[in-house]
Amino acid sequence: MVCPHCNFEETKVVETRCSDDGSKIRRRRACENCSYRFTTYEVVECAPVMIVKRDQSRERFDRKKVYTGLLKACEKRPVPMQELENIIQEIETTVQGSLEREISSAYIGELCMKFLRNLDEIAYIRFASVYKEFKDLNEFMHELKSFINEKE
Repeated sequence: MVCPHCNFEETKVVETRCSDDGSKIRRRRACENCSYRFTTYEVVECAPVMIVKRDQSRERFDRKKVYTGLLKACEKRPVPMQELENIIQEIETTVQGSLEREISSAYIGELCMKFLRNLDEIAYIRFASVYKEFKDLNEFMHELKSFINEKE
């Protein structure tokens, strides 16, 4: 590592720590020439996962979009924020752990519905009504009836 102060090419690691979420390694370094101390961070560089949308356009996986959709579905529902965070983390882990670099938005939607189904029935129906783009009340009732039949 090159010293940012004197450009000397020999530095030593004085201290190493993991970040709170475990995604980065923080290193305190000292230059062996001028004794200048500085901090570096190591992160794993991953190839981005692209989401293929219904219109075949592609965009990077965005955790915030998943969070926003789930938050809207759970609005005014007794769903703890920690539960939502756990769901989002599970979805992100599934997506990032996949060997595929392109994943359909339908797959993400299905994952969200799977988790919401077990968490809160109303939030599930809210999410499903937007995700499945019901055209009329009959389609909505069909989904509701199949949900009720599965519960029994």
